[in-house]
Amino acid sequence: MTGWLAIAGLGPGDEALVTPEVTAALAAATDVIGYIPYVARVTPRPGLTLHPSDNRVEMDRAAHALMLAAGGARVVIVSSGDPGVFAMAAAVFEAVDHGEAAWRTLDIRVLPGITAMLAASARAGAPLGHDFCAINLSDNLKPWPLIERRVRLAAEADFAIAVYNPRSKARPDGLDRAFAVLRDICADARPVLFAHAVSTPQEALHIVPLPDARGDMADMRTVVIVGSSQTRIIERPGTPLLYTPRSAS
Repeated sequence: MTGWLAIAGLGPGDEALVTPEVTAALAAATDVIGYIPYVARVTPRPGLTLHPSDNRVEMDRAAHALMLAAGGARVVIVSSGDPGVFAMAAAVFEAVDHGEAAWRTLDIRVLPGITAMLAASARAGAPLGHDFCAINLSDNLKPWPLIERRVRLAAEADFAIAVYNPRSKARPDGLDRAFAVLRDICADARPVLFAHAVSTPQEALHIVPLPDARGDMADMRTVVIVGSSQTRIIERPGTPLLYTPRSAS
């Protein structure tokens, strides 16, 4: 049996947003590996072994997947959103880069998915319609001074900013610290979108001006999108529309 490894994105939550390519890979897999809540999204079936693991063992997870594939298994590593955006694709390739020589000959495919920031942007309108960047506020793999510098430079460049992993029990103040930097640089009332659990039954969208944005408005299931100076709100009955015009300077 010839093994392979697919690194798959499960999208933001709704099964309708999982791509047919990912669905086909899961149907052919002998093993599925990933963070506990992501593996829980995969339906068990005969012939499929599920390998859930903790969130902070990415390199161990990657090595495990590569070893299984090298032994002939058909392996899918699952991530939420897109596996190449703050997820498992980079960890797998880092393991290949520093691991067994035989891993370089494996059939490894990255299967893209819909990211949380793109799903949130689509729900709200088009706040990422012009130049934007994405910043992960988790300091598990990089120091806070580096995060703060990137937030500051993104604000100075007037990017719209998609903020991943904005707040957790272990990091309750990071988002407030980021908002303080943004208020200092931007000095305006640009809109901030809090998009919670987009595409799930728990979905909730909330837009506030930057001076009113607080860290406790987010959790780890929230993507925060901070508009640029050009981002606009279209008021209408119900939920307003948020967009950044492509003609922004």
